[in-house]
Parts: sequence; structure tokens; C-alpha cells
Amino acid sequence: MTDEPTVQFTFAVNDPELDDEERQEIARKLLHLLRQRDEVEKVERVEDLNPEAGAKPGFATLVGFLTAEVNAKNIKDFWSFLGDRLRDKSIVVHVKVGEKEIKIEAKSRKELEEAEALVKKLLAELREQENA
Repeated sequence: MTDEPTVQFTFAVNDPELDDEERQEIARKLLHLLRQRDEVEKVERVEDLNPEAGAKPGFATLVGFLTAEVNAKNIKDFWSFLGDRLRDKSIVVHVKVGEKEIKIEAKSRKELEEAEALVKKLLAELREQENA
């Protein structure tokens, strides 16, 4: 395998004490910052696949959710950046590597580091499948 795979992260702050406006503001700031990061290949808001009746197509997004595509070699930097920005906030992350997907809920920097190990395990499994 010559190129590193891309890992897709879909995440949002999952703090019940924050209202939709506060979660959306956090996502807006993160979107801006992530677009400036070299390790992030692509980042965007998450479209709502089940928008409310009357919503314009392409304009309905999930409140506070972002999707980032990150080259596998840059996962550590991405996790570190995310952990610094969302310090001690509860977040939910869906990680997709190849056809496998896992859901991770983290409430601390330590839990994000544990999640990084799970992502690396998925990448190792993907490499084994491709080399078999």
C-alpha cells in the first residue's frame, strides 16, 4: 500500500447543558480552525438526511456536527488538536475506516487518547485485509 488511507471523523459536542446555539457556535469555530489545519484534508458540516418538512434541500445540517477527513498518518495530530479545543467537554465521535465504523463517546483528553488506540487498531486491520 503506497498511500495512507483516509479516516473519516464525524463528531459533535454532546453536552446536555449546552443549547443548540452554543453547540452550533462551537462547531462553527472548529470548522474555521480545522479548515486551516494541514492534517485535515476536508471538513464540512453534516447534512441532515431527514430534514424537517419544508426545509430547503442542501441547507439542512445537524446542529453542532462536523465531518473531517484525515490522512491516517495525521490522526495523532488531529486527536491532539480536537482534545485541546474540546477540553473536558463530552463529545461523540463516529469513526469510519474503510467499511468499518465505530462510535466513541469521550469526556476527557484521556478518553480521546484511548479512542486513538481504537482507530489505530482499525487501520491495522484494514492494512491486513489489503495485504492478504
